[in-house]
Amino acid sequence: MKMMAIGELKTHFSEVLEQVKQGETVVVCYGKQKHKVAAIIPYEQLAPVSERPLGLLQGKASFILHDDFAIGDDELLSA
Repeated sequence: MKMMAIGELKTHFSEVLEQVKQGETVVVCYGKQKHKVAAIIPYEQLAPVSERPLGLLQGKASFILHDDFAIGDDELLSA
């Protein structure tokens, strides 16, 4: 893991992106105290966002719309 000040990151941004593409993590520091404010990580290290499949609750949950349900599609969508 590499640490860089914001000014150094701005100066060498293209090189830093190449390092990140190679798998390196870069921590961005700020101020005299070198507070860690961000990390640049390879995209592959992000947790995968899984899509919910249709029918996930099929057989586990149900609903019924009764005949006296008084709201129409247009009213429901505009609410």
